[in-house]
Amino acid sequence: MSLTNFLKTIALMLFIVFAVPAVSGAMNTSNNLTIPVRDSLADAKTAATITQRVYEIQAMDKTNLSPAERKSLRKELREMKAQADELNHRVYLSIGAIIIIILLLIIIL
Repeated sequence: MSLTNFLKTIALMLFIVFAVPAVSGAMNTSNNLTIPVRDSLADAKTAATITQRVYEIQAMDKTNLSPAERKSLRKELREMKAQADELNHRVYLSIGAIIIIILLLIIIL
């Protein structure tokens, strides 16, 4: 067995080991999955209102606030951060994942 065939076999085995559990876990979910339709215009408006409110809070003079008011502001900021995080629909790849993908492509091709 040549080295390239051996490496291709190893790459295929690794792919099967990592892909099969992911597929089998996806098959156990319910059949009536619904994907919410996101409106980018509504998301942009929500993001604009969140940033406007954050700027208002930053401009406030917080030295005269009572501890309860400060606590409510912190809670409001945490809730707005959670809303802003929900609006973020990006997929991030680490450098290690990119290197592994490139190496697998080089080995297979």
